[in-house]
Amino acid sequence: MRRGRGHAAEAGVTLMELLIAITLLSMLTMGMLIAMRVGLGALAKTNTRLMDNRRVAGAQRIVEQQLEGLMPVMSPCGGGPEAAGPKMPFFQGEVQSMRLVSTFSLQQGWRGQPQILEMFVIPGEGGKGVRLVVNEFPYTGPLSTAALCGGRMPDPVAGGMMSTFAPVVAGPRSFVLADQLAYCRFSYFAPGAQPTDPPAWRSRFGAAGWPLGIRIVMAPISPDAARLQPVTITAPIQLSRVPELPYADN
Repeated sequence: MRRGRGHAAEAGVTLMELLIAITLLSMLTMGMLIAMRVGLGALAKTNTRLMDNRRVAGAQRIVEQQLEGLMPVMSPCGGGPEAAGPKMPFFQGEVQSMRLVSTFSLQQGWRGQPQILEMFVIPGEGGKGVRLVVNEFPYTGPLSTAALCGGRMPDPVAGGMMSTFAPVVAGPRSFVLADQLAYCRFSYFAPGAQPTDPPAWRSRFGAAGWPLGIRIVMAPISPDAARLQPVTITAPIQLSRVPELPYADN
């Protein structure tokens, strides 16, 4: 049915309705963008926390495997690279530094070449707390450890003679195992001074041979219950070799 000429034309969208529609669409778009930003921010924080937890767990597992892979190496201890001086068990155990030879390599795991390990504690970045670092050098035989042993001196604590070692130094290849620590200390489960004395934990290992266990005690500067924190690591040392008896692999 046709409309008369007096009737108004077909109704359209007014300017006010158009403005309202654009405003609602803008608000809806803004809300979606805010929701996406909040979601992406939460995902980034979760991913960062997960990576931090993996880093802490991985570093602790590396330390345990390095300590458990300790090799009973007898090294010339004369303060030079030559095979001079008496042969002593190559192990340095101080409260904040430790040297040993391990079958576990930081880069190649259990399949790599044995490494001379230097674990020690240095000040943290900006002087905040401390950090645990490690140096690795390929072990190529007793002569590769001879230059690190400076000789022998009387042990003022346990008596007898003890080996002295060159100081450990951090370098460009030093690997940070744990950072932002309030403290980090080493202790050693050592046999008693007398055959009848039971083993005990000591802050320094000066006995001939190797410890029965190694403990690294550390704590973070700022504890956070929502994150995995560095904890005390205790590694048993399973060795049955007598240092005085030479042996060779066939």
